[in-house]
Amino acid sequence: MLRLALSAVTAVVLGLALAPAGLAQEAKKDAPDLTKTPAMMSDVKAAEKAATDGVAAATTVAHKQADIAWMLVSTAFVMLMMPGLALFYGGMARRKNVLGTMMHTMVALALVGVQWVVVGYALAFGAPLITTSISSDDKGEPIKGGVVGFSKELVLLPWTSTVPATEEEVAKDNPGLTGEDLTKATAERNRFNSFPNTNLPLYLHAMFQGMFAIITVALVSGAFAERVKFGAYLAFALLWTTIVYDPLAHMVWSFDWSPANKVPVNGADGTTIFPAAGLLGVNGAIDFAGGTVVHIAAGFSGLAAVLLLRRRVGYGKQTFHPNSMVLTLLGAGLLWFGWFGFNGGSALYANGQAASAFTVTQIAAAAAGLSWTLTEWLLKGKPTALGLASGIVAGLVAITPASGFVAPGGALVIGLVAGAACYGAVLLKGVLGYDDSLDAFGVHGVGGLIGAILTGVFVSLPLWAWGAEMPKGAFPGKTDFADNVVTYNMSAQLMWQVKASLISAVYAFVATGVIVLLIDKTIGFTVTTKDETIGLDLSQHGEVGFDYGGGGLEESTGAMLPEPKAAMTPPNGPLSKRFTVTVEGADPAALTKVWTAMCQPGESPPSPSFKAVYPYFTTMTGNKFRFRGGDPVALRNELQKLLSAALKTPVKTTVES
Repeated sequence: MLRLALSAVTAVVLGLALAPAGLAQEAKKDAPDLTKTPAMMSDVKAAEKAATDGVAAATTVAHKQADIAWMLVSTAFVMLMMPGLALFYGGMARRKNVLGTMMHTMVALALVGVQWVVVGYALAFGAPLITTSISSDDKGEPIKGGVVGFSKELVLLPWTSTVPATEEEVAKDNPGLTGEDLTKATAERNRFNSFPNTNLPLYLHAMFQGMFAIITVALVSGAFAERVKFGAYLAFALLWTTIVYDPLAHMVWSFDWSPANKVPVNGADGTTIFPAAGLLGVNGAIDFAGGTVVHIAAGFSGLAAVLLLRRRVGYGKQTFHPNSMVLTLLGAGLLWFGWFGFNGGSALYANGQAASAFTVTQIAAAAAGLSWTLTEWLLKGKPTALGLASGIVAGLVAITPASGFVAPGGALVIGLVAGAACYGAVLLKGVLGYDDSLDAFGVHGVGGLIGAILTGVFVSLPLWAWGAEMPKGAFPGKTDFADNVVTYNMSAQLMWQVKASLISAVYAFVATGVIVLLIDKTIGFTVTTKDETIGLDLSQHGEVGFDYGGGGLEESTGAMLPEPKAAMTPPNGPLSKRFTVTVEGADPAALTKVWTAMCQPGESPPSPSFKAVYPYFTTMTGNKFRFRGGDPVALRNELQKLLSAALKTPVKTTVES
């Protein structure tokens, strides 16, 4: 009974408590919703649309600002690669050439930096000036693309090409234009404000690509390092960038700037993009960051130059030791760092593709450095610092054309293959006898070729579409489109990767050969053997990279000064009393002749006796050799041994105070 009573009381209490809420609900149902009355609905929808549009606009602005920020940083990264390359090459050169070698890289920042602003960008990314066709479409119509471009609006990068014009300004210049025609005319007038298919202002894209032009000709200089005139190199750099680099950049990376020429994207209704304009780009050859334009061009240009120019004095008969592996390793590290901007920045957006390119750059460099080191260790018995540094660069070179298209697994394979293959290519120069001073062809030519071709093997279309935030139909390479589905065509892509690589290699090789011959036959490309023996630092620039004081031989190369030192020149070693060694048993004229010959540049390194005597030698008169410093008895004995061998007859030497 008690339970029943409690249940009844509880029911009454709950009913009283819930009744107001129920009444309120009923009242709410009966009350009119002012937001859903015909008078208010249009305002609500307008507010919702405005809010949505505002969010979209804010997102677009944020994306643009992020893209600009990333590309500013990437441009600075690539610029830092120039001192990195200078250190990398400078450490590999001999001590007497370290400054001259580094100057070849650093001066490109100034020379090509000016050329690019004046006319280079207009030639590389302007509207096609010369077009041709090397293929046809499904209907048999020729597919035409530009070989070189030119747009007067890009010469000197004027402000009128980067600052948008308003419809009012366009209308003033074109009386009678109104409505849609005025809108189209304004869009056409502003076509150069930003690079096609990107958020990048004209100036930012020009500066980013300008760094590529600068470093490419600097890469070429490594092939003929230690033997060319500085003035001749400047002429070469200017001509090569204009005749070789700019057209290749146009063939691969240029786009149509005109909004009127945008094309629809397969499988994405309503989406249009600016189409490729260059000869290789319109045919579907892909090069994300410069496998063909930068590395194949630099490597094969270097090969052409070294086949036409003389070899360094003593090449093949002397061992040329690098002067500082510390500089080379530091340079390799800076190159690796800068390459994140080189490849990651080539996405031209702050998006997943930039992150993907960044990732595979790290993987390929690590894999190639390991591959080269292990291969060298296996074949030579010791892993070297030069091998590790070279392997790292080989991996960076090979992943460059693939970096925006391949997944980490593909990058790993590309790096492993490139490290071992480029090591073999460097060994090959000793067999074939060409003098590629700092392995420009072995690393950049071969590495670029491997990377460009393997790009076609390891392309991941889903990864590209995700990273680029674009429909698959916008992929710049070879695809098939059927039943509204876009798929990657590997066989067609591979064919065009090979074609593009060969076209780039042949064009760069032939054009460079013509440029080198032109310079060599007019002002001369290489220095004299005397200047080469002294070293480019002193003969070309009148200064030295490392001033350790004193003079004498550069023992690492066996090089010597071409003339005897003056008596006033302090020799190496501690300063001490002067003494004279008299030579008996030989005609003074014969002594002068053989001694002069020994002091001249030669293909073979000097003998140990000459190295022992020369640092203390000051002057010679008749049969008397004057010395300052050193052990008189030891020097007398070495001089006697040296002259007896040179004259092929015994001589006697005595020491006088």
